[in-house]
Amino acid sequence: MNPFRNRAIISSIEKLPPAYFALVMATGIVSIAAFLLGYRILGTALLGFNGLAFVMLWGLFLLRGLMFPRAVLSDFTDHVRGVGFFTAIAGACVLGSQFTVIARRPDVGMVLWLFGITLWVLLIYGIFTLLTVCAEKPSLHKGIHGGWLVAVVAAQSIVILGCQLAPGFTDARLPVLFFCLVMWLGGGMLYIWMMTLIFYRYTFFVMSPADLTPPYWINMGAVAISTLAGTFLIQQSDGSPLLQEILPFIKGLTLFFWATATWWIPMLVTLGVWRHLVRRFPLRYDPLYWGAVFPLGMYTVCTLRLSETVSAPFLRLLAERFVFVAFAAWAVVFMGLVRRTFSLLAGVGNDGSALNPIQVRTS
Repeated sequence: MNPFRNRAIISSIEKLPPAYFALVMATGIVSIAAFLLGYRILGTALLGFNGLAFVMLWGLFLLRGLMFPRAVLSDFTDHVRGVGFFTAIAGACVLGSQFTVIARRPDVGMVLWLFGITLWVLLIYGIFTLLTVCAEKPSLHKGIHGGWLVAVVAAQSIVILGCQLAPGFTDARLPVLFFCLVMWLGGGMLYIWMMTLIFYRYTFFVMSPADLTPPYWINMGAVAISTLAGTFLIQQSDGSPLLQEILPFIKGLTLFFWATATWWIPMLVTLGVWRHLVRRFPLRYDPLYWGAVFPLGMYTVCTLRLSETVSAPFLRLLAERFVFVAFAAWAVVFMGLVRRTFSLLAGVGNDGSALNPIQVRTS
């Protein structure tokens, strides 16, 4: 079967969410969590899958750009979808961390780090400039959502991979660590700016079940990855006089990030129960669910690293239990992806109905 004659596949390419690289982010961090906690075969297997997913997603995004350039350009000025492009930065750096930690290939990690930095420069200023100057803008309660915090995740993923690669630098080690410190602090400030608006949206506007999309888990994931980035800066402080001088500040802010991430977990679980059990919102596969898996894996890894960095060994037990939650979530969403893929190949919609040209155009 020629996939380009399958209207369901063509429609899916046209509507491909910019945030789909959250799949790479989620798989990568769950892989690292499993590897660090002793499940090395699983961690290595997920590395192989993630490398393939990264290449395939870039192929799909480039294909979308060739087939539907207007749709891609429209996404860049869309307050809801545009920020999803930041997942490409985090996806590249998380994959780079996988290669560095699991495969012991810092050379591949270096390529992905430089690629991630380049994307960050282009996207962070390009997207925010476009969203600032565009003539038509949505109201705050329509435009702001947890996915905006992927901009924070993108910055902190660069910090983490940069710190992992720092020992391989010689004369450039101090500038690299300074760069990582600045990115970490900038990402933290970005979280405060955005979280203020998101929390305002939570408490002063009516929230329907449809509004509580999975990317709201990034509320927690953004501070979890900020925690992990802080632990790496603490680890690298012996190689930088500047980091050594402000070490108490870094430790305090890192613990602050972890405490904030921990606060969010019961809140998000409660809202999920309200959404799906109380209001009976349908639970079916959506690419955005990868944005909910990533924070679970990141909380596992950041808690593990924090337990080692601030002499809190009792936190390791939490990480050892939380990794099962993260992998279970990954497995459930992955099964949804597989089912959705086979449905597309068969020309069947999410609800099990056969797709025809009219359905595809109006869905």
